Amino acid sequence: MDGQLVDALMSWAQTARDIALGWLLSPAAWSQFILLALAYLLARAGAKRLGPLLTRLLDPGQKDSLLAKLRRFSLGFVPLLMPLFAYALTAGGEEVTRSVFGSGEVVALGKRLFLFLAAQSFVREVLTDSFLKLLGKYVLIPCAALYMFGLLDLILQRLDDSIIALGNIRFSILALIRGLVAGSLLFWLGSWSNRQSAGYIKAQDDLRPATRELAVKAIEVAIFGAAFLLLMSIMGIDLTAVAVLGGALGVGVGLGLQQIAANFISGIILLIEGQTTVGDYVELDGGERGTIVKMTARACILETFDGKWIVVPNEHFITSRVVNYSDQGSANRYEALFSVAYETDINRVPAVIEAAVAALPFVLTDPDRPDCELRGFGDSSVDFAVEYWVNGIDDGKNKYASKVLFAIWNALKAEGIEIPYPRRVIEMRHV
Repeated sequence: MDGQLVDALMSWAQTARDIALGWLLSPAAWSQFILLALAYLLARAGAKRLGPLLTRLLDPGQKDSLLAKLRRFSLGFVPLLMPLFAYALTAGGEEVTRSVFGSGEVVALGKRLFLFLAAQSFVREVLTDSFLKLLGKYVLIPCAALYMFGLLDLILQRLDDSIIALGNIRFSILALIRGLVAGSLLFWLGSWSNRQSAGYIKAQDDLRPATRELAVKAIEVAIFGAAFLLLMSIMGIDLTAVAVLGGALGVGVGLGLQQIAANFISGIILLIEGQTTVGDYVELDGGERGTIVKMTARACILETFDGKWIVVPNEHFITSRVVNYSDQGSANRYEALFSVAYETDINRVPAVIEAAVAALPFVLTDPDRPDCELRGFGDSSVDFAVEYWVNGIDDGKNKYASKVLFAIWNALKAEGIEIPYPRRVIEMRHV
């Protein structure tokens, strides 16, 4: 095959040499060269005049609406004006030269040259994504160069005739290259579409966090599933083989990937039910506690108050007991313990403490006001507890409880109520 390709390229080079010598001696060819030069000058002058006008019309300024984004996207194609104008002029002039001179090979070559220049400008000035630039540099520009010299069809035919056999599977090199290029483009487009749709969905504040996460995951699966099926179709792979592969993969999941499958399905159940979602403060049976900051297909990530992240598999939220303290900002009840001396008139204590705690700005009156209760009689003190409601989570013991205890201490001191310390009676016997 390599020898045939080399012979074909040598034959093409000899033919190109003969054609070039013929053009140098042909007045009709020189006339076409002049027409190409005129087309280039006209296209350059038109682009120079029209480019600034289009730039002013399409520039959206600081706007960020959908129309502004479309205008900003269209603005990126202004550098293509010159080669596209020249291509259009030469495409129209090709028919004229063929009717006047009986040939138009020079104009046709110029047309393909301007198309090559358009491809170069597109890769260099229009594309901004690094992956697309790489693809354009090593795929689009070489293909445009081969097309300009009339070699593209020859190369494609040779690649299509080159067959690779892997057992019973046979495919051409062209099919492999086409699959790699198409697969790269499709999955880049899928990744871009997924980022755009995820950003749009997460910006919808009227949706519950669980609904937003579920919609993002559903769109992600749909986009990449469609990209995979489209790639299989482009490569000419029978989808019945994919069905067989899917069955085999299902067996593999059932045997070796049970935990991954269980966590994935558990994650979907969590998102659908919405009883536990991003922003909730939870505590599991295993002792893990923290705020859910992210829910993935495999696990939930909890952030503790000291900044640590705990990765908890989704299955634990389904199969074990979960205490949800927040449920998106609902009120929670806490209690603070304290003691007073036995000499105290304990009937005064509830009113004093309830008034002091109720005066704190973060303590709620709904669903209930602070409630001071007698809890028991200790060895050296009378034990009380005050229950209070706050809208949020007590940060360890240093967010609400500390301020409540300060308020209790100050209220007792102001009323002259003693907070006792343990007392011991020592009996000494003389023998």
